[in-house]
Amino acid sequence: MNTKIKTVIIDDEKQARNSLISDLKNHAGSIEIIGEADSVESAVNLIDSKCPDLVFLDINLGDGSGFNVIEKSNHKNFKVIFVTAYDQYAIKAFKVSALDFLLKPVDSDELNQAIKKALQSNQSELIKNSLSIYKENISAPESEKKIVLKESDVVHIVKLKELIACEASGFYTIFYISNNKQIVISKNLKEYEEILEVYGFLRVHNSFLVNASKIERFEKNEGGFLIMEAGQRIPVSQRKREVVLEFLKSI
Repeated sequence: MNTKIKTVIIDDEKQARNSLISDLKNHAGSIEIIGEADSVESAVNLIDSKCPDLVFLDINLGDGSGFNVIEKSNHKNFKVIFVTAYDQYAIKAFKVSALDFLLKPVDSDELNQAIKKALQSNQSELIKNSLSIYKENISAPESEKKIVLKESDVVHIVKLKELIACEASGFYTIFYISNNKQIVISKNLKEYEEILEVYGFLRVHNSFLVNASKIERFEKNEGGFLIMEAGQRIPVSQRKREVVLEFLKSI
């Protein structure tokens, strides 16, 4: 790459900034670090004065959050890679809101993938929608939480309570929504299983993940099927049969 990617690092821990700078030396041919900041105020000033292409942004800053930086900056035309310390609750909210992030300490392979992904994507609309949903999900009751599903040129926002089932289709996942709507996303089902299992979704077959609250009944014929609230007939694999039956007994 001939053009340098002007990059800033925002983190309130000096050691974390130094560590990331060291990791980024492998990208010396493409990444140019043009500044560091350790607070919301200094980050906003840095971004507006330097107009970076890429920002590594810590979520928790001493005087606010990384989200405050994005909201307050006048310069908006930059890609973001969020960085956060391990917090299971925050990570759950990040995943369901479709916000990409790196965990501290940053893994070099994940860093490489994050840079590649950020630079290839058109983030502006996604970031705006995802930040909005993230904030809603943090305070919303479980029944009102939403998931962001992103296609190449469309961002879908779906209430989890309206999501009936997910079906694996090669490298894609088909989402079955209330009112017979379907959305096809270019991620595999395993990724969504990890995101949705904490919200009451069950893997009932190699190809199906279902919203447990949408199950109407279990039919034992032909190996076993779940009849969903909207009438869908979802197969239950032999391996998952006992797990599904035990779950249904518990509710």
